[in-house]
Amino acid sequence: MTAWLGWIPALPLFSSLVLLLVGGRLGQRLVTLLGVGSVLGSALLSGLLIADFLAEGAAVTTRQLPWLSSMGLEVAFGLYFDGLSAVMLGVITGVGLLIHLYSAAYMAGDEGYARFFGYLNLFVGAMLLLVLADDFLLLYLGWEGVGLCSFLLIGFWYREPANGYAARKAFVVTRVGDIALAVALLIMIQQFGTLHIQTVIERAQLQWLGSDWSFWVALLLLGGAVGKSAQLPLQTWLPDAMAGPTPVSALIHAATMVTAGVYLIARTQGIFLLAPRIMELVALVGALTLFLAACSALVQHDLKRVLAYSTISQIGYMFFALGAGAFSAAIFHLMTHAFFKALLFLAAGQVILSLHHEQDLRRMGGLLRRLPFSALCFAIGCAALAALPLTSGFYSKDAILLQAYGLHGGSLAWWLALAGAAVTALYSLRLFLKLFFGEAVTEPSPDMRPTLVVPLALLCLLALFGALIPQPLGAVFAPLAATEVPAAVHGAILIMPWLGLVTGVLLWRYGRGFRQRWSDSALARSWRAGWGFDALYDGLLVQPLLLLARLNRKDLADRPVQFVAWLSARGHAWLSVTQNGRLRRYAAGIALGAVLVLTVVTL
Repeated sequence: MTAWLGWIPALPLFSSLVLLLVGGRLGQRLVTLLGVGSVLGSALLSGLLIADFLAEGAAVTTRQLPWLSSMGLEVAFGLYFDGLSAVMLGVITGVGLLIHLYSAAYMAGDEGYARFFGYLNLFVGAMLLLVLADDFLLLYLGWEGVGLCSFLLIGFWYREPANGYAARKAFVVTRVGDIALAVALLIMIQQFGTLHIQTVIERAQLQWLGSDWSFWVALLLLGGAVGKSAQLPLQTWLPDAMAGPTPVSALIHAATMVTAGVYLIARTQGIFLLAPRIMELVALVGALTLFLAACSALVQHDLKRVLAYSTISQIGYMFFALGAGAFSAAIFHLMTHAFFKALLFLAAGQVILSLHHEQDLRRMGGLLRRLPFSALCFAIGCAALAALPLTSGFYSKDAILLQAYGLHGGSLAWWLALAGAAVTALYSLRLFLKLFFGEAVTEPSPDMRPTLVVPLALLCLLALFGALIPQPLGAVFAPLAATEVPAAVHGAILIMPWLGLVTGVLLWRYGRGFRQRWSDSALARSWRAGWGFDALYDGLLVQPLLLLARLNRKDLADRPVQFVAWLSARGHAWLSVTQNGRLRRYAAGIALGAVLVLTVVTL
């Protein structure tokens, strides 16, 4: 099966090239066949490879292809497949395939249909390169590829200025983390003379034990992960990323981009384990992010922004687990989160379509009888998100809290994660009640096309039973320390989601006046605005930069440059007068030019 490994990223990358070059000349059926079929091929190959790995249990590497050789640095591109890659491959191609099927119906009739699938397949191909890379340079190529695709897809409907702003914001904010990752790679080159991932980690464990280099490189890697996975303090781009089509939101939040940071830390765990202070920082960043984002999700009025803040919060749980040393629990939650978050986003897309593209929760309600299938999907997705028993989210989130407590005890980060479980259940219930109970405001037109319904039905099964999928993580992560916890702690973990649900029911049933006062309060407005991070960055960075640009515009040193620009503009204006489309004047000009040339030659 090793020979087929390269075809997994190659199929979506090749189809994206075809769709972007000639997709406009192809019919919608052929575009769908190329777009969905290539990801289907990758998913089938991934399934075969994962089955073979589960049987054999050995990591595999493809043949190295030399790329550059300079000043002692040898870079060769190859692919590496192990248990961590297997989980990521299953999530990207499996969930990605369902999102592609859904997209075929959701985007049908859009004038940019071929362009959409071209970008979508490029997104999947770049993410596959990222998780299969055997070399940090190839990983970085995939890393930047998903950043580019997020820009293209968030701003897909580019005629709306707000969409272009959201795309630029995502691109610029994530670049901060990308620079940190690039600096980390430069240090690796200087220290080890190679970017081969396994070699770098092996040499780091030998040479950086007790060294400051492990601290700084781990900190820089964390910076890259924080930017791509929308964690504090670089989380502000993700809520605005909802400007893209709903299938794009599902792909970014469930199967690709935001999980890249989690993958990076898990892949380089050997370096992070050398820097205990950075591990503590990872856990604290994750815990703060998950709690603050959960509070923001609790007060949002836009359906997709609730889910966006929910994603930030759930990725925070993964970071918290990674920082606590519970690596397998973090990747377990990454997998189950992909199932129920894709379900919630695609179900939200079906509701939005049925309500004529309405996304404001205040204009929704009473949809239980009108959209029963969507209600079922949301019920399962919200239950898994709240970590209720017998759902996939229950097993993975409990694994995080139990393993983290067993490894480090009840730290501040752990208590924040525990409290976040109650807030998560509260906003999940609020979302479901806002959509499907109360008075109907907007009359829906149910859309039950098979390509919309089938992916949702399969995701419902995964959200319920996805935790039963075998996890090939044993070959990647060292056995964890004993995770035995006191019965009281275990009981608190089980009670917290129910505490959130009971609080939500009481507030819905008896707290109408309180809910209205709370929604209008200054604290709720602050949470709704993402705790004011956008305003903070605008005041500290954006406005000073704009002021500097305005002052620099009047800089006397720029006068020569401004004169050249003015002269060029005036010359263009003068010459454009001659290009008026009148043939007689053109002929007269040719004749006059010929006379002048003959005169000069004669003289």
